[in-house]
Amino acid sequence: MTDSLAVAVNRDGLHTLAVPTEFEASGPFAVRVHNHGEAAHVHLNLDDRLSDIARIGATNHYVEAGESRTITVETREPSRWPSDTIRGKLKVVVGHGQETHYVDVTLDRTVANGTVRVDPELGKPNRDSEPELPPLAKLVPVVALGSVALVLAVGAVFTGGGIDVVIGGLSIVAAACCAAAAYYLLG
Repeated sequence: MTDSLAVAVNRDGLHTLAVPTEFEASGPFAVRVHNHGEAAHVHLNLDDRLSDIARIGATNHYVEAGESRTITVETREPSRWPSDTIRGKLKVVVGHGQETHYVDVTLDRTVANGTVRVDPELGKPNRDSEPELPPLAKLVPVVALGSVALVLAVGAVFTGGGIDVVIGGLSIVAAACCAAAAYYLLG
């Protein structure tokens, strides 16, 4: 049990309480009461929802001045809980009712056993959307650049150009194809 709820008694005067408004645990937890002033009675009560799965051995605790006390809140085995998460209230009272605070307690068993709840729908492919295909407009510049490069290379061959002209034309075709492919893929 590592979860603990800190309760400060008489820190701000006689019969005062300093208690968090919310607390979350994964199973059994401790209420750590520290009395900063005169001796006091501290009462702890679980509401009906928490009482279904949790219990406190004793509800009334006498805490001497300057004393700290740990009160354990036991829970049923998490596998026997009616649901993964149980929410309820812990009532903390000091001075025989002079000061009362309620703590919103959340017990979440998925944290206790290290599991994470995953929606089963996440494992199914999304049939509503089809893979995005590039629009036809992206293909027009690719085809145009490739056509121009090919015409230049063929023209260089038929005009009687030497080997250097043919290599230059093929270089233009290769550069145009690379540029077109980059535009198509990254575009």
